[in-house]
Amino acid sequence: MRLVFAGTPEFAQQALERLHGAGFDIALVLTQPDRPAGRGMRLQASPVKQYAQAHGLALAQPRSLRLEGKYPDDAVAAQQALLAARPDAMVVAAYGLILPQWVLDLPRLGCLNIHASLLPRWRGAAPIHRAIEAGDVQTGVTIMQMDAGLDTGDMLLLQALDIAPQETTASLHNKLAALGAELIVQALERAQAGSLVRTPQPALGLSYAAKIDKAEAALDWRESATVLERRIRAFQPAPGAGASLQGTALKIWQAAVQPHQRAAPGTVVAVSQEGVDVATGQGVLRLQRLQKPGGKPLEANEFLRGFAITPGLCFEAKAQT
Repeated sequence: MRLVFAGTPEFAQQALERLHGAGFDIALVLTQPDRPAGRGMRLQASPVKQYAQAHGLALAQPRSLRLEGKYPDDAVAAQQALLAARPDAMVVAAYGLILPQWVLDLPRLGCLNIHASLLPRWRGAAPIHRAIEAGDVQTGVTIMQMDAGLDTGDMLLLQALDIAPQETTASLHNKLAALGAELIVQALERAQAGSLVRTPQPALGLSYAAKIDKAEAALDWRESATVLERRIRAFQPAPGAGASLQGTALKIWQAAVQPHQRAAPGTVVAVSQEGVDVATGQGVLRLQRLQKPGGKPLEANEFLRGFAITPGLCFEAKAQT
């Protein structure tokens, strides 16, 4: 089976590596153009590009696949490369570009997407973040037959995965990436055998995982401690939850919910080696791992040696990140 693979971040790179290792013929790899990154803002190749180059796989980085869009020359060049690849199927994982109808129709078996949720739960750009933020106890991976809608295609294969109580987006991402890499191999093997069954998505249970906006990471102390604790885990490693104290923007990397104490939201009600207890709209949030500007994340007992926090101080109602 000849494949075209389209993906960009580490989540996709794991799937590409697994497919390549399983012996599939990767005729072409599509990935996003290099982006500025790091303190020096130098152009950086995506994890998928790095893998493709290291293993001698044909590579294209169009800015768009729309033949009548903003970058028609890129789209035409990509179309020529895709036609030359003659793919039986196209595997898509966190690619970042919209696939127009001509791409969806090109492979004999169509385009298969690795989606990090149990569809139709969490269609959209940030299913891992939103599952943790919402307090879901289970998520998973769906291999989906792509159509023109936003994650609306038929389901081909899916497997559930429990979300641990202390799960962060970083840790759950790694589990789902590994699961997705295994499932796409299974799906393609079934496709080769003619035993892959398409199942329409249920009409009930639909939710939309909107792209993460940096402003969302600003903690609003009027919300409950439970909601804030989930958000801290959901926005780790990026964009990182923020909390402003006396004009200093802090990052909060770990917290725990404590029993309620009567105090205005944002008020520091206790400080100990275990953490900084802050009143919320409902319950108390114990800040256990913090980071000041220019510093690194530290456990509370170590952080407090270089940053004084005392009971009675009050965090801003909503931090500026």
